[in-house]
Amino acid sequence: MTSTAQKAAFTIRRARTSDVRHIRGLVSPLAEERVLVAKETVAYYEGLQEFRIAEDAEGRVIGCGALHVMWEDLAEVRTLAAHPDWRGCGVGHVLLEQLLSDAAEIGVTRVFCLTFEVDFFKRHGFSVMESQSAVDPEVYSELLRSHDEGVAEFLDLARVKPNTLGNTRMIRDVRA
Repeated sequence: MTSTAQKAAFTIRRARTSDVRHIRGLVSPLAEERVLVAKETVAYYEGLQEFRIAEDAEGRVIGCGALHVMWEDLAEVRTLAAHPDWRGCGVGHVLLEQLLSDAAEIGVTRVFCLTFEVDFFKRHGFSVMESQSAVDPEVYSELLRSHDEGVAEFLDLARVKPNTLGNTRMIRDVRA
């Protein structure tokens, strides 16, 4: 077990290919609890450039999170996870803030998430989406063409209902 003083030291960086096994290791127990949706290994490699990694002072991966661009002004925070020993130590907070900064930097104005962790995201400025009017009908029809499961979950399509049961759709304007 790491001491609290040692836990205070962690950094955030872009993901590397060698991190995929660690990402899977962080996601696996959360997928078993149905908090996150597990993906095939190839999907993590394909989306690797979307990921940020938190690592401790010894270089161990202790958290991950991804930002997936869905449209010109809309992105999704995905796969936000922290190692159990590091939960409550600010890892998720720092990762989320980095992802929101990344979104603003590339021109995204709104960030979406599908989550069970409503209070966590509320503390970070997200609000519950009252309707699916986050995108206009023309964009909605374009998004329907996506093969990405996360986009289907955002659109609340029937084929992904088992993945989204009990989750809350939340959104935040990153310009604020």
